[in-house]
Amino acid sequence: MEQSELLSKNTDFNLSALNSSLSLRRKSVSMSPKSTLQFAISERKVLLRIFDVVWVLFALYVVGILFQLEYFSINDHSWRWSLVLAAYLSLFSSIFELYDLQKASEYYTVLKNVVLASSVTVLFFLLTPVLTPVLPENRVQIIYFYLAIVFTMLLWRFAYITLISSPRFYRRVLIIGEPLDVDIIASQLEKSDPNYNIIGYIKCGGLSLSNETISLSQYPSEDLEDTLKRNGVDEVLISGGSISGPGTPLYEDIMALVKRGFPVRDYNQVYEEKTHRIPVQHIERNFYKFFPLSRSNENKFYLFFHRVFDILISIPGLFLGALLIPFIFFGNLIANKGRLFYKQERVGKNGRSFQIIKFRTMKDDAEPNGAQWAQKNDVRITRFGKFLRRSRLDEFPQFYNILKGEMSLIGPRPERPIFVKELSEMIPFYDTRHFIKPGLTGWAQVMTDYANSHADSLEKLQYDLYYIKHRNVFLDITILTKTMSTVIFFRGQ
Repeated sequence: MEQSELLSKNTDFNLSALNSSLSLRRKSVSMSPKSTLQFAISERKVLLRIFDVVWVLFALYVVGILFQLEYFSINDHSWRWSLVLAAYLSLFSSIFELYDLQKASEYYTVLKNVVLASSVTVLFFLLTPVLTPVLPENRVQIIYFYLAIVFTMLLWRFAYITLISSPRFYRRVLIIGEPLDVDIIASQLEKSDPNYNIIGYIKCGGLSLSNETISLSQYPSEDLEDTLKRNGVDEVLISGGSISGPGTPLYEDIMALVKRGFPVRDYNQVYEEKTHRIPVQHIERNFYKFFPLSRSNENKFYLFFHRVFDILISIPGLFLGALLIPFIFFGNLIANKGRLFYKQERVGKNGRSFQIIKFRTMKDDAEPNGAQWAQKNDVRITRFGKFLRRSRLDEFPQFYNILKGEMSLIGPRPERPIFVKELSEMIPFYDTRHFIKPGLTGWAQVMTDYANSHADSLEKLQYDLYYIKHRNVFLDITILTKTMSTVIFFRGQ
């Protein structure tokens, strides 16, 4: 597969003057054609988190009055119970993907995840008596407590789908860019943000495709402001293409919008914000402008505690792995005959190789003709090996690599040298994922499926680079939470 098949063609477009003027938007009054209230992704997630807790506590307060619920009451003496419940509810709602905006817009998925999250929340609340009230003598009160949480969450979440996720809150976006890119851009952004509705594009650049190959509507470049008003556009997105400098009609129209406060944004920035990926295929010539490598690797305080956390987690991880050995040994005897462990060379930080350790999941001598990509439903994976992979139990021996300092709990997954060499030749900046230690889990692992092709590796690279650029405690916690979701929903590969 050639590089041109993996990456969109990187075209030149001059946005320097335009970007320097974007600051004027902060001082101007927005002139969006519609006055509809709209929410950004972060605002919707905060809205969900806050009202999950607010409505549940309010419902428990009402139920406590109506049914004399003695087990859980909200008053000056029991405020800590509310804090514990709020913490549990927020944690398990995250684990069961109630803050994934795609899933939060689907009735059946919300129903399933609300029941799971509420059930585990109540279970943990009941089993932590030091932090929570003593179990009541009348056990029926526990049922009232549970049902109040479940039905309140369902009513609120269904109201969210009906109101906030409805088309009236969609953000209508017009792309100015090349026809070659617009369909891909639209599908990626709308997949990441269900409320981001790309209605069409204005052709900009020398490349042209027949109308049959593009699903989006094309609009004329003349009289841009009139096009925005007639189609109720809320935002203009500048993508790949060639926008000539001052003096051209399209450039002057865009500058007029910026000066009057209309939202005009650069595709690369929107892509990173909404997909949580670095668009390496679009920023080859300005990579270091978008990806300051040093910023995320100079925080000694963060790096120190990151290493301490790795050690503290790897010790109990090795202990649990040792407890699993008898179970895995007998499983191997039945459906995975062969060695218990296997070692394989992987590329670590700064390109240094190390031997990774895992519980074996494939048949012995699974690669008689040399290294090959692991595929979905790979026939080389044994029946018991498939269970180990889906449950992530095969990864436990890697806590030894973490304890040695060859890996970290969180980071890009280490790849084999032969694939690193191949991918580095085909994908720009692939080697940059080796700036930090590889991880047992990572941003790419929790956001995508198993990579079994060069195109999949490109997508994973985008997530890995996003993590390297933005790595912090909160992103690490998010990855750990999503990893728990992956294990619970048996999504391991």
